Amino acid sequence: MNIQIYVNKKNPDVLKAERFFKERRIPYQLVDLKKHKPGRRELELFARAAGARALVDRSGMKALERPVARMTIDSLILSELEQDPSALISPIVRNGSQVTVGVDEAVWLRWME
Repeated sequence: MNIQIYVNKKNPDVLKAERFFKERRIPYQLVDLKKHKPGRRELELFARAAGARALVDRSGMKALERPVARMTIDSLILSELEQDPSALISPIVRNGSQVTVGVDEAVWLRWME
């Protein structure tokens, strides 16, 4: 199992994800999206798992001011997220080619089976 947790900022969901894997002694890598811009292939993998629209952080007034918050075409959303990964929701948890957006402990437990 190779867990990566993609984060923009620490929030309660990020802390839940970290705690979940720590409590089970599962090593994970924390990927700071401010330092590591995801490539197009990574974004496409995330979008296949949840849909491109689900990747956009729409919480708060500042997030809603971004053009990507109003886009509806997946390819445009992915292009915008590639340029500005700060608009990605967090956490995005990746285990190889499997991805969850937000907290999804049921899926994470299945990964451990």
